[in-house]
Amino acid sequence: MADPLIAVHDVQKIYKTGDVEVHALGGVSLEIVPGEFVAIMGASGSGKSTLMNILGCLDRPTLGTYMLAGRHVAKMNRDELAETRNEVLGFVFQNFNLLARTSALENVELPLIYRGVRAKERHRRAGAALARVGLGQRLDHTPAQLSGGQQQRVAIARALVGEPKVILADEPTGNLDSRTSTEVMGLFQELGSAGITVVLVTHEPDIAEYASRVVVVKDGLIREDTRQTPRVAAPPPKAGES
Repeated sequence: MADPLIAVHDVQKIYKTGDVEVHALGGVSLEIVPGEFVAIMGASGSGKSTLMNILGCLDRPTLGTYMLAGRHVAKMNRDELAETRNEVLGFVFQNFNLLARTSALENVELPLIYRGVRAKERHRRAGAALARVGLGQRLDHTPAQLSGGQQQRVAIARALVGEPKVILADEPTGNLDSRTSTEVMGLFQELGSAGITVVLVTHEPDIAEYASRVVVVKDGLIREDTRQTPRVAAPPPKAGES
């Protein structure tokens, strides 16, 4: 088996409110290898979102270690963390987080602007990412001109354009109908087959069925970690399809 891309060992996260300590994570250990498609499940307050924030370098553990792509995250300074989020990780959210008056192409270009990539190369790479998610004919459309599923595919293209090693998806189907959710899961499965690691947070068991591994978090601890034969999703639409 390949060396882990993500390696979390005995991670704890403790929040203090006055004299009260809240243990959001109570000692979590988890390894994820390149190309895995992992669903993290748990009820509200289980600790799954805290774990996702730590995996995404958006928060630091109180105790324990986190190694990402062979680097000790706790030893990174603020600039290194920002660079890691921009180059190693890609983020997909429930609410899409697209700029409303900006075209699909310009939305996807944003991570490359932060890297200082020249305009011509940005356009090329953003166009290729949109074609990859079936929106090659929607480059000039704004979010208001796209369906919810198309908006989420723009968000996935934005996550992909920087060629990340890991896609972190937080409830990415929460605002989508069941047919569109299946299309999005098919796209994630396709990315996993291409070698991109996908870590998905969801509270929906039927969505977790599309992953090859399901990690269940409860009361700040991993209660189950199961590999499974994933349910095969419908192929995502190809370029030019809605």
